[in-house]
Amino acid sequence: MSTTNRLNVVPTVTVLAVIKNRLSGAQRGYRLLKKKADALTMRYRSILKKIVDAKAKMGSCMKHSAFALTEAKYVAGEGIKHTVLDSVGRANVRVRAFTDNVAGVKLPRFEHRLVGVENAKAEMTGLGSGGKQLQNCKKAYLEAVELLVELAGLQTAFITLDIAIKTTSRRVNALENVVTPRLENTVQYIKGELDELEREEFFRLKKVQAKKKKDMEAGEEAVKKQAARIRDAPDRDTERDPFAAITVASGADVDRMLEPERDDDVLF
Repeated sequence: MSTTNRLNVVPTVTVLAVIKNRLSGAQRGYRLLKKKADALTMRYRSILKKIVDAKAKMGSCMKHSAFALTEAKYVAGEGIKHTVLDSVGRANVRVRAFTDNVAGVKLPRFEHRLVGVENAKAEMTGLGSGGKQLQNCKKAYLEAVELLVELAGLQTAFITLDIAIKTTSRRVNALENVVTPRLENTVQYIKGELDELEREEFFRLKKVQAKKKKDMEAGEEAVKKQAARIRDAPDRDTERDPFAAITVASGADVDRMLEPERDDDVLF
């Protein structure tokens, strides 16, 4: 097997167990990242739909706000802006930032809220002329600010999700097309090498057993020949030596049988 699509490892049982654990982890990580990518894609499409709707509303909202401002200036005159600035101490619209967790990705979310109480002086601005148009202009721009804050949060979350989806997709593709096939090829390579070593060991054992069996048969044949030669020897020598048959039959030492027993020497 080529080494271009597998790891360069030593084919042993220990390495095989390690590679199998890595393969299992890669497959588990692939499944989790795939689920994460699916969840991010669903949220991505949902946010994209909200952005399209918000931008569709934004055109009409800004058009209505600009027209309300034009009406207020027409009725109250150009000097009304100075009166408004003098009657407002600080802005009562605040924007707060939050984060939403989607499959481990933190998405920014913006919310607007009104703080403080309505200024009585601001409520009375333009009472002499164009008060109603000023209140309508204020309401229109509050709706525009609300829509802008919502759109800003959606746009920021959209960009964050886009980056996260690209990163997750690259990891998923790497696990699916590079890491997992390489580990699988490595496992197959190690198994093949271990099987080859096992076959070689089995063949060696068969050869050793065959050699032992051949040696045993040769030894048995030699013993049989020796026994036959010993068995045929008394037939030729019995007439000349009457004790030869006894020696061959019993295997005893004739000289020691005829020799009288001697007592051990006593040493003082």
